[in-house]
Amino acid sequence: MDKMFGTDGVRGIANRDLTPDLAYKLGVAGAMVLAGETKHKPTVLIGTDTRISCGMLEAALCSGILSAGADVLLTGVIPTPAVAYLTRFYHCDAGVMISASHNSYEYNGIKFFSGDGFKLPDQTEEEIEKLVREYSETGCQRPVGEKIGRVTRKESAVHEYIEHLKRRMSVDLSGLRIGLDCANGSASGIAAQLFEDLGADVRVISSSPDGLNINDDCGSTHMENLRKLVISEKLDIGIAFDGDADRMLAVDSEGNLIDGDIVLAIIGLDMKKRGELSKNTVVVTVMSNLGLDICANANGLLLEKTKVGDRYVLENMLNNGYNLGGEQSGHVILLDHSTTGDGILTSLALLRVLSGGKTTLSQASHVIRVLPQVLKPAHIPDDRKTEAMADRDLLDAIAKFEQELDGKGRILVRPSGTEPMIRVMLEGEDLDQINRIAVSLVDLIVSRYGTYPKNN
Repeated sequence: MDKMFGTDGVRGIANRDLTPDLAYKLGVAGAMVLAGETKHKPTVLIGTDTRISCGMLEAALCSGILSAGADVLLTGVIPTPAVAYLTRFYHCDAGVMISASHNSYEYNGIKFFSGDGFKLPDQTEEEIEKLVREYSETGCQRPVGEKIGRVTRKESAVHEYIEHLKRRMSVDLSGLRIGLDCANGSASGIAAQLFEDLGADVRVISSSPDGLNINDDCGSTHMENLRKLVISEKLDIGIAFDGDADRMLAVDSEGNLIDGDIVLAIIGLDMKKRGELSKNTVVVTVMSNLGLDICANANGLLLEKTKVGDRYVLENMLNNGYNLGGEQSGHVILLDHSTTGDGILTSLALLRVLSGGKTTLSQASHVIRVLPQVLKPAHIPDDRKTEAMADRDLLDAIAKFEQELDGKGRILVRPSGTEPMIRVMLEGEDLDQINRIAVSLVDLIVSRYGTYPKNN
């Protein structure tokens, strides 16, 4: 049986893979595992993004939690990092975010946070999954009477989160002209007002969610509209969030993409200069660009590398006392200020470098030369990922192409933890060469195990 939890919670097509029945059982199991040892009546906070299925899943999840005897605080639409923060702020025993992050609207997900605002370790997720699989109506002893949970809607949640951001990263944005792409997601009701409050002149796109348009040709996975906005309006910077606003990417005044590696380099060097960067170290994943290694070596930064997934970046940071880490996707963790990636907070840390006219984003990004990189998806069913990754012909092809690159590039082929695909990534000095190799590897995988995405 396939593992229920991926690298970022339980995720799938809403009402097919992630059903109300499963959400209910996750609510029961999550409440029992995360709040079962408390002597008081436990409380679980729930937030959502803007996709159409959130109401359905929130109702089912909430019912499960209440039936397990825990109270629920509902925040409504809010970023994932807000759930992490508010779980601690309201002294809840656990938090849950209903979101599929950067995925399209038909997907959804459920991700849990512990009472201290951190994502759950594998062992705790396994406990929840075990209870879900063993759940039965006849074997479940439900509380009755006054022991049933109550629901409270927390209307002040968004305000509390905004004030938290202002306290943690107070930046004077006067004089800066900023474009925002809110992905028609969780940042839509928050980001523009916050940046305006801090003094910026703001232009906003993709900030009118209708349940179906989250991440639809917008946000951090579709940067073209933001690029056009920045150039046409002559803005200083454009910032794009994903659906639940836990990551961000940017474009400079000329429309050049500023990805997570560049953001980490700029923020890392700024923190080092201010004496804020713990052990002069940035934690990144194996997907980080080789240009970041070159930049780090040239500027006295150290890099720690983990496998892909912000949870593994965070684990390394916590175990070793580091305070900055993240991924090329723009998921950046500023551990002095947040327990998880926070796109809006990261934007403020980046804008701190630019505030007061000290430099432009284009100038700041010159600290790193990003080597050409190609990332292509091979869409295959989840249950064939393990078989595909062990395919001898695929392994032989990778070895042959690594020989061809002759130390001037690298190949990384890995199964996605959040989507039914294998990701093929290549880096090197010759873009045509690495693109050809990537296409060959994707051809091999999909010819045996799956299909191309619709718009490949």
